[in-house]
Amino acid sequence: MQISVVSEVADGEKRIAVSPDMVKKYSALGFSVVVEKGAGQGSSWPDDMFSEAGATLSDDRSGLIANGDIILSVQALPHYDHAHAKKGAIALSILNPFGDPDGIKGYAKAGITSFAMEFMPRISRAQSMDVLSSQANLAGYKSVLDATEYYGRAMPMMMTAAGTIAPARVFIMGAGVAGLQAIATAKRLGAIVSATDVRPATKEQVESLGGTFVMVEDEETKAAETAGGYAKEMSDEYKAKQAALIAETIAKQDIVITTALIPGRPAPVLVTDAMIQTMKPGSVIVDMAVETGGNVEGSALGKITEKHGVIIIGHKNIPSRLAADASALYAKNLFNFLSPFVDGEGNLTFDFEDELVSGTLVTKDGAIVHERLKEEG
Repeated sequence: MQISVVSEVADGEKRIAVSPDMVKKYSALGFSVVVEKGAGQGSSWPDDMFSEAGATLSDDRSGLIANGDIILSVQALPHYDHAHAKKGAIALSILNPFGDPDGIKGYAKAGITSFAMEFMPRISRAQSMDVLSSQANLAGYKSVLDATEYYGRAMPMMMTAAGTIAPARVFIMGAGVAGLQAIATAKRLGAIVSATDVRPATKEQVESLGGTFVMVEDEETKAAETAGGYAKEMSDEYKAKQAALIAETIAKQDIVITTALIPGRPAPVLVTDAMIQTMKPGSVIVDMAVETGGNVEGSALGKITEKHGVIIIGHKNIPSRLAADASALYAKNLFNFLSPFVDGEGNLTFDFEDELVSGTLVTKDGAIVHERLKEEG
C-alpha cells in the first residue's frame, strides 16, 4: 500500500504529516511512502532526509494523491484535490469539519474514507494518538514565549545593586493541555502564575504546577466537564459571576493568556474591552483562541494590536511556529493510530467497531457518517 504525504497549502502552515523517522517505521511495516517535494522544508527537513529514510519524492501532486491508498496531511485537503483521489482512499488530517462543511461533502462525494484526528476520543489508550494534546502542548509553551517578546519587562524577580525588579504576574485562562503547559513555562521563567477554568477538577493540576487557582465554585461547576474531558458552555448567570471575579483578577496582571475553546462552537469571549482598560500600560494578552473567534474582545487573527496601552497578540496556527517539533509529534500521532490496524503483510484493515476508529471516522462509502456531524447537519 502507498502512503502519500502532500505539502500543506494553507497560508503560514509549515508542518508536515510525516517525519523521516516515521518514514522508516512505515517502511518497516511494509508500506511504500511517497512525499511531495519540498513538503518538509518548513519543518527543517529537506527532501534528501526523506529519501535517505526510504521515501520516494514526487513533484506531481495530483498523481501523488491519485496513487495514494493512504493520504496524510496536517490540514484537510483543499477542495481541488478531492477529485484526484481514488474511491476508498484513506485520508487522515486535522479535518476541521465544523469550519469547512463543504470540504467534508467533497470528501464524501469523492468516496474518500476520511478521519478527523481532532475527534480522537479522550481515553487512556488514545493518548499517544491525540493530536490536539500534542499540538496544544507546544502552543501553550510558545504562547508564553510570544508574550515575553512583547512584554517590556523581566519575568523573574531580579535583585540587583540598583534595586529589585518584581516578578511578572501571569494569568492563564483555561487549564487544558495548552493552559497547563503555559503555566509550567511561565513558572520556569520565574513569573507569579494564576489560572482559571470552569472545571473544578483542574484545580489540583494548576496547583501542582505552582499556580494559584481562580474560580467561582458553585453547583453548576460540578457538571462543567463533558464525558470526553472538554469544558461545557456555562449558563449566563455563571458567566456573570465568573466575569466579575476575572475582571478583578485581570486588573492585577502583567500578562494574560487565553486558551478557552468549545468544540464545534465559536470561542467564548472571556476578556472584554472594559477589562482591558483596567490593565497596566505595557501589559500583554495572548489570545490562543483567535482562530475560532477569539477569547479577547478586539483581538485580530494573525495580527498584533494595541488597545488602551495593552498589546494583544493574535497569532494564528501557533503549533506551526514550532514546526519541527509539532510535525514530529503529529507524525507520531498518525503512526500510532494506523499501526495497530496493519497486519504482517503491510495491509491496513480498520476495525470499524473500535471506538478510536468510529470516533474519528467522518466520511465512508460516499456518505458523512460521524454522528456529531449528522446532528449538526
